[in-house]
Amino acid sequence: MSWVEALILGIIQGLTEFLPVSSSGHLEIGSVLLEVYSTDNLLFAVTVHLATALATIAVFRNDISILLKDIFKFQWNESTEFAAKIIISMVPVFIVAIFFKDQIEELFVGNLLLVGSMLLITGGLLLFAHFKNDGNKPVGFVAAILIGLAQAFAVLPGISRSGSTIATALILGVERSKAARFSFLMVLIPIMGASLLELLDYTENPTGHSIDTLSLIVGFVAAFVSGYIACRWMIKIVKRGKLTYFAIYCFIVGLIAIIAA
Repeated sequence: MSWVEALILGIIQGLTEFLPVSSSGHLEIGSVLLEVYSTDNLLFAVTVHLATALATIAVFRNDISILLKDIFKFQWNESTEFAAKIIISMVPVFIVAIFFKDQIEELFVGNLLLVGSMLLITGGLLLFAHFKNDGNKPVGFVAAILIGLAQAFAVLPGISRSGSTIATALILGVERSKAARFSFLMVLIPIMGASLLELLDYTENPTGHSIDTLSLIVGFVAAFVSGYIACRWMIKIVKRGKLTYFAIYCFIVGLIAIIAA
């Protein structure tokens, strides 16, 4: 993978991580189109996911600062309750990561048929959420578990993490801005944990990977910048209820991927 290809894929990751069109699916499609698929695609995917996680922190830095201050008061308050819901939502994806890691890695092999099929499911979720009446509920503990299950399902390439979690929250009647905020914050710890473990393995055994350090750095920076822009844009999109456009996009790209397969 050249640094130019890493730049392109990094921008794709940054934009599609927050827009509900599946970053993993687009990385798979981009890898096939650029013919840069290798066994190190998962390492690159983890690296650019770490970049978008840091972009999330940059966007929600004030919210995170308030949460941390309240949590370290060691009192049960709104922030500690929110943190508890975040932790609960992470349980399903941790179970999947621990018990099905090898099976997940086997899915990242440029399988356009799988990616296309999952994009159609993403589109269906977004369309269903669009026709659901707007709710005004906060994220409850039961909702946190169900949204967490949606996040675990999104390990499949082609299932949008932001799309599936936000759509699930909206279907459950959660208020739009609260749904977007919870969706973006709930992924921070799982992504950063997985990314740091994969990067640690890379630093300990760089000769075991064919991808060079420059490509990883370029992809990281590109994903961070484009991710920061896309995250701020997506918050506005969710508030305005414009998810149908992305549902149509997922249907079109999904069908193209299936036909190409």
